Amino acid sequence: MTKTLLVTGASRGIGLETVRRFLQEPAAGRGPEKGDVSRIVLVARDSDDYSEALADLEAHNPRGVTLSAYRADVGDRAALVELIDEIAENDGNIDYLVNNAGYTNPVALQQVDFADFERTMSVNLYAPFTLVQQLLHRGNHFDLIVNIASTAGIGGRSGWLTYSASKAALINMSEVMREELAIYGTRVVCISPGRTATALRRVLAPTEDPSTIMQAGDVAAVIEMLASPVGRFVDSANLVVRQ
Repeated sequence: MTKTLLVTGASRGIGLETVRRFLQEPAAGRGPEKGDVSRIVLVARDSDDYSEALADLEAHNPRGVTLSAYRADVGDRAALVELIDEIAENDGNIDYLVNNAGYTNPVALQQVDFADFERTMSVNLYAPFTLVQQLLHRGNHFDLIVNIASTAGIGGRSGWLTYSASKAALINMSEVMREELAIYGTRVVCISPGRTATALRRVLAPTEDPSTIMQAGDVAAVIEMLASPVGRFVDSANLVVRQ
């Protein structure tokens, strides 16, 4: 049976690298799940990066996977609900969901603007919740849900209040999802990457040398593993991935 994968924040970083991995031929011992992905739904904000990424993906698509691209801000809940209707109609059941889109504006406690705090929660927490709940309301059956949190959600960090709070909540929410959806045969895994060379990481640590830390493709490889047969043995609500 063919599968459909949905990835948010698919224009760059972990999201884009995840899509790239699922486009390729499955390596020996990693199928059949990965090879059964015949459609990938990509969601990201409109940008030059996204347009360039889509062109590159189309040019390097050896299995002829259908790429269904949507331009949307997942932090806008009303627009996201409308988008989910469109995805459900156009793309059918979502088997694998990777909630990867993230946002942060790291400032000290006294400088936090409440509207910005709300946006951080909207993108990092409310969007994954909305995608899962709204798709369930439409009769969707998930095989696997992967929520991308952060080690910053395990221990709070100075200057990262809003980001750390949103990721801590995502870790906890994933645990509840895992318990509630197990009855349907749905696996829910929360991944908490450590320092990863992404655009978001550059916002959090602008002076850091990205070549010295984990790469986005490394995290994507873990997501690929979770969708493979061996992924069933990773029975954890919060999987820490770090160098």
